[in-house]
Amino acid sequence: MHQYKGRLIIHTGSMFSGKTSSLEKDIKRFKIAGYNTIAFKPVVDSRYSKNEIVTHDLTYMNAILVEDIDEIIEYCDELKPDVIAIDEVQFLGGELKNIVNGINEFLKRGCTIIVAGLDMDYRGKPFEVIKELMPISDYLHKHHAVCAKCGVDAWVSHRKSDDMERIKLGASDEYEPLCRKCFLEEKKKQDE
Repeated sequence: MHQYKGRLIIHTGSMFSGKTSSLEKDIKRFKIAGYNTIAFKPVVDSRYSKNEIVTHDLTYMNAILVEDIDEIIEYCDELKPDVIAIDEVQFLGGELKNIVNGINEFLKRGCTIIVAGLDMDYRGKPFEVIKELMPISDYLHKHHAVCAKCGVDAWVSHRKSDDMERIKLGASDEYEPLCRKCFLEEKKKQDE
C-alpha cells in the first residue's frame, strides 16, 4: 500500500451512500498492511457514539473526538501516524484555510489522509471544505445512495423537515437520499 504514501483519499456523496463504510474499509486495509493509523471525528457528530465512528449499517471503528484541525495536528505530532482518517470532515471546526493547510502539511510529511464527508448540504449547496479538498485529492470517490422516491442514483441528502439550519445531525428520520429530479420536485413543493 506504499503507493498511497502522502496521498489524499476522499470519499464523498450524499448520506447513506457508503462514505464512512469506505473510509472504514480503507483504514482496515492500512492496518492489515502494518501502518500506524488513527481516526478522528468532529465533536458535533455524537449520533451513535462519542469515541467511535459508526456507519449507518452500525459497524464501529475507534476514533478520537476533535473540535478542529489544530487538535488533529496536536494528536498526530505526538502519535506520529502513517495514516490519518477524518470522518464527517464537513463538520470539522475552524477556518477553512487552516483545515486545507493542515491537510497539506500532513501530505508534505508523507502521511496518507483519508476523509469522508458530504459534498452538499440539504439544499444542494456545496460544503466548502470538500469543495476545496477535491482538486488537491489523489483519489476521489463520489458515492451514491439510492433515491428514496424513484430508485436511481441519489444526488443529495434531502431534509424531510422544514428546519432551515444548515447543520442538523440526523439519520433516516431526518433525511432521505434523492436524485436531482426528485429533489427538485420536493423543493418545488416546499417553496409553494
